[in-house]
Amino acid sequence: MTAERAGTTPVLTAREVQVSFGGRPVLAGVDVRIDAGEFVGLIGANGAGKTTLLRVLLGVLRPSTGSVVRADGRSGAAGIGYLPQKVAIDPDAPLRARDVVRLGLDGGRLGIPLRDRGERARVDEALDAVGASRFADQRIGELSGGQQQRVLLAHALVARPALLLLDEPLANLDPASASDIVALLDDLRHRLGVAIVMTAHDINLLLPVMDRVVYLADGRAATGHPDEVVRTDVLTRLYGRPIRVIRVEDRVLVSADDRGRPHDEVHHRSDVSA
Repeated sequence: MTAERAGTTPVLTAREVQVSFGGRPVLAGVDVRIDAGEFVGLIGANGAGKTTLLRVLLGVLRPSTGSVVRADGRSGAAGIGYLPQKVAIDPDAPLRARDVVRLGLDGGRLGIPLRDRGERARVDEALDAVGASRFADQRIGELSGGQQQRVLLAHALVARPALLLLDEPLANLDPASASDIVALLDDLRHRLGVAIVMTAHDINLLLPVMDRVVYLADGRAATGHPDEVVRTDVLTRLYGRPIRVIRVEDRVLVSADDRGRPHDEVHHRSDVSA
């Protein structure tokens, strides 16, 4: 499949999305546009609303106000590949990697052969796309964290979606495995034309591959190209307090700029995240 050039065709557009739980606003007027083949980073600290926004884009959570329009005219999760933040894998489960991928096609029919060769080919295609063919017949519980993540990506891709939503896919991965997954995702979106929206606390691994960033803080968002958004003035307005953005070689450091305190690099342990 030949990928479309990013930025040419909108796959999904969300406008003025607001979500409240128990009267508490979680998202407040968030706008998101996702184009074909585009890599969008959804950045923010815990509680910023990243997972809530993903659920709205996935179609499983209806916003209080605002709209979500898909180019294919479908609703709900149909036609969207999704990898949730936490996937519990029983290390003793008698499931091969290819069985996990197959679930993306035929639900829970464990132990029942695929209906036809076409379905088997789709599973093999997805495994090959993520570089998991060599361990396709190993038990899922025997695989490393990075290998399991590749299998879960294949599961999300096997139905050939136009949009892939990934909730913290780099969590609990070592730095080398995390870098490998980011490189794989960048390759997939160019090779398959699939648009990717990925949540993360730390923006740095995504900087070389992102076309657009949606930066969330307290339910509000700043969106655009990373160079337009990850700036001192923009993030200061977003957070409603002084924020400083420092670029050191190929890394971005974001810190609270309160009363002359030292500017520390901010990761997921802080309330300001980049």
